[in-house]
Amino acid sequence: MSVKREFVGETQKGQAVYLFHITNKNDMEVTVLNYGINIQNVFVKDSNGNRCDVVLGFDDFEGYTDNKPTLGSTIGPSANRVEGGKYTIAGKEYHLPLNENGVNNLHTDGDNGFHKTVWDSEEGDNLVRFTYKAADGELGFPGNRTFTVEVSLSDDNELTLHYHADSDADTLINITNHTYFNLGGSGSGKVLGHVLQLNSHYFTPVKDKNSIPSGEKRAVKGTPLDFTTPKTIGQDIASDYEQIALANGYDHNFIIDGAVDEDGNVDGGMHEFAIVTNPATGITMHASTNLPGFQFYSANFLKDLVGKDGYEYGQYDGLCLETQTYPNSINTPSFPSPVYGPDRPYDAVTVYKFN
Repeated sequence: MSVKREFVGETQKGQAVYLFHITNKNDMEVTVLNYGINIQNVFVKDSNGNRCDVVLGFDDFEGYTDNKPTLGSTIGPSANRVEGGKYTIAGKEYHLPLNENGVNNLHTDGDNGFHKTVWDSEEGDNLVRFTYKAADGELGFPGNRTFTVEVSLSDDNELTLHYHADSDADTLINITNHTYFNLGGSGSGKVLGHVLQLNSHYFTPVKDKNSIPSGEKRAVKGTPLDFTTPKTIGQDIASDYEQIALANGYDHNFIIDGAVDEDGNVDGGMHEFAIVTNPATGITMHASTNLPGFQFYSANFLKDLVGKDGYEYGQYDGLCLETQTYPNSINTPSFPSPVYGPDRPYDAVTVYKFN
C-alpha cells in the first residue's frame, strides 16, 4: 500500500493543487485532487488482467475548474436539489443560488461549492484526509463548521469515502460524490449494456422536469425503475413511463431497503445498495453506505464534453450512484432530516468495492 503526492499546478488564486495516488497490493490505484476532492482515476484490472480506468474525467486538473457536470466531484455542503433555493432552520430563512433553470438550487453553488475548493490535506498509510473549515453563513449555511473527507483504499479493492462534519449550530448538510463510472473504461462508450441490480423497492418520484420529489414514496414494482433483479441499464431507459420521460432517463432518488423505518428514522448501519457489472470487461462494482438513499443518474444530459485522451463524452457514457439524504429533504418533513448540529454530528460512509 502506498500514497504519493504529486504537484500538478496552481489555481488562479495561487493555491497549490496536488494529485494523490493511492495504490494497493493488487495494483488498483485511485487518484484524487485536493481541488474539490475530485476523483480523477480509478484503475482496476479487467478479467484479462488489463488495467482499466473506470471513471470519467479530465487529463489535468484544469479540466476540473470548468466541470459543469461535476465529473468525480465531492459535492457539498448541500448535494442535489433544494426547491426554490430556500430553506428554514430555527425560524430563520436561508437562500441559495437559483443555479438550475432559475428555479432550484443544485449542488450548493457551481462556482464556490466543495468541488471548487482547495482542501487542506494529510496522507496516511492507505488514505488521504481532507479538511475544510467554513465560517457561519458561508455559502448560505449557518454554523461554524469543520468538514473532513477521508478517501481510502484497501487491499480488498474497497474505495471508501468517509465524510464527517461538526457544527456549532444546526445546519443543512448533505454531502455526496458525483463520480461517473464506466466499467468498460473511460471513453469506451455508453453504459447501456451494464447490468445493474439495486437493493431498493421504493423511490421518490419527482413532480416535474425540475426534478423535485413530490414527497411520496412509490414502489418500483411494475415500473422501469425496478432493478431489484438484475437488468441492463438500457433495457427500459427509453420507456414512455412519465418518470423516465421527465428525466430523459434515470435521475431519481432510491430508498435503500432496510435503511429507513416507517417513521423516516435512519438506522445508520451499512447496507449494500447496488451491484453493477460490465459483461465485456468482467469488472463488477458493489456499493454500500450508511445513508438512507442514493441518486442513480444515467448521464442523461452529458454531451459534447472533451475528457480524458481527447474523448468526447456524450449521453449515457457513465452512471452515478450518489449516496445522500433525499433531495429537498430540508423542505419535506416526511423525509429523513438533513439537519445536523452540536448534538448531532454528520458522519457518512460510502464504499465502492471492485471485482
